[in-house]
Order: sequence, then structure tokens, then C-alpha cells
Amino acid sequence: MSFNRSFNSAEVARLKQLVNEGCQVTEEIDILKQGLSETVKAVAEEMDMPVSVLKKAITVAHKVSYFDEAEKWDAIDTILDVVGKKG
Repeated sequence: MSFNRSFNSAEVARLKQLVNEGCQVTEEIDILKQGLSETVKAVAEEMDMPVSVLKKAITVAHKVSYFDEAEKWDAIDTILDVVGKKG
């Protein structure tokens, strides 16, 4: 599939601005994610808990999906109990 379109000067300027701002925002997001990751690791170490638990808590809180996740874990818990693999 070929994208063959000409852009006028206003469209070119708008596209350049969008791409430049998109790159800047993406870089800022990467920096923030790295900072959060370092903070999560430090807190997990301080509190002697797995990093994955804190990350999951943040993800669930962000998506406001606690009840969806709880239902999944209830189902998983039941299955593991039935098959005798519950630790």
C-alpha cells in the first residue's frame, strides 16, 4: 500500500509541529516512567516486598479495575483450590 499525497505549506508546518511535540512528549513519558520504576524498586526494597506487587497495585489503581482483577483472582483461587495447587 502506498501513501501518495501532497501537502501544502500549512499542512507541512502542522505536521512538523505535531511530530516534534509528539517526540518531546514521548521523551518526557519515558523519563517519568523511568523515575517511577526507580521509586517503585526503592520502596519495594524498603518494605521487603516484590516490585511486581507494587507495579500491579499501581496499574489496578490507575485503571480503576480492582473489582475486575479481584473477580479474576477469585476464579484463579477457586481453580487452584480445586486442582490442589494452592500454596
